[in-house]
Amino acid sequence: MPTFVIAGASLAGAKAAETLRDEGFDGQVVLLGAEPERPYERPPLSKGYLLGNDALDSVYVHPVEWYAEHGVDLRMGVTVTGIDRGVAAVITSDDSTFHYDKLLLTTGASPRRLSFPGSDRDEVLYLRTTADSERLRAAFQAGPRVVVAGAGWIGLETTAAARSYGCPVTVLEPQPGALQEQLGPELGAVFADLHRSHGVDFRFGERAVEFRPGMVITSAGAEVPADLFVVGIGAAPNDQLAAAAGLEVDNGVLTDEYLRTSDENIFAAGDVANSFNPLLGRQVRVEHWANALNGGPAAARSMLGQPVVYDPVPYFYSDQYDLGMECAGLPSPGRYDQVVYRGDRDSLEFIAFWLLRGAVIAGMNVNVWDVNDDIQSLIRSARQVDPTRLTNPEIPLPDL
Repeated sequence: MPTFVIAGASLAGAKAAETLRDEGFDGQVVLLGAEPERPYERPPLSKGYLLGNDALDSVYVHPVEWYAEHGVDLRMGVTVTGIDRGVAAVITSDDSTFHYDKLLLTTGASPRRLSFPGSDRDEVLYLRTTADSERLRAAFQAGPRVVVAGAGWIGLETTAAARSYGCPVTVLEPQPGALQEQLGPELGAVFADLHRSHGVDFRFGERAVEFRPGMVITSAGAEVPADLFVVGIGAAPNDQLAAAAGLEVDNGVLTDEYLRTSDENIFAAGDVANSFNPLLGRQVRVEHWANALNGGPAAARSMLGQPVVYDPVPYFYSDQYDLGMECAGLPSPGRYDQVVYRGDRDSLEFIAFWLLRGAVIAGMNVNVWDVNDDIQSLIRSARQVDPTRLTNPEIPLPDL
């Protein structure tokens, strides 16, 4: 009986296990997770769960009994410490050995850490796990002066949560604007203005160089009052296991469009995978929820030998204060030459389109709903679109 091992009890790993059973695989499925609890979704950790609006039970991928009922051998609190490709086996932190016919790596990513005087103090917090989210929520409830390192998605969502608890917040960001690498300056400014309207102070072009009790010292020499220092400067792929096993890695585990690594019996999905996307024509590593949700099942089907080409339009969403948005595509600076808007940007109810040589390469709907599928269709078509039609709200998106 074949055995499929999944290293990483993440959203991607759990959905892969589910898909294997849904597709009729009746061999052994072993799901190994380093965390002490069953697989859960991470977006609520910086959104509803952090705000106290979502119950803990709502973040889990499956009910606790699902794994046994579906014959999935879930091992929690167990880290895969090595892969022996010669005998097709993984070794775990409890000295167990699991032989595999196919192996899936869904080991995720870890927060990038800062190192400077005081960065190891208890008041310096990161956000990746449920325990991290609970620690932040408890800290915010006391109303401390908060300094946030990083004006990316995690930094800004954490900032919004801190403000909802009434905490004064200052954001330090070495880049010249918010979400600079994720959206570019045009839309980054929208989010910076949103936060300023809620009382957030930004210090762009600055980073923390020291944390003392009650104070963060910035690279500009400023002394910023701080009882709590929250770090949200991105995440690094947990690809050390793959690298040690001799798999090809480069900002994640390299895979083809079938989510296969350089070993035909080992696959990778989710945050750890740097996969070739035929739609985009390049390798991309995407750390968003949808990539884990969809990548895990795609990898499972590929492991079963089904014809799979994983070429999604990257998708993510964010909720900050009264702004909700969805974004399709990867509108990083240098990959577009024009930004146009449908609707009123100032009223925070609009769709933004990023174009390159007349074709839509990304789109974001802000407080406008049920349009993201149409945006993704525009991106996938790769056809040139007249900007005057694109910005005309009287013309339905499917008619473009």
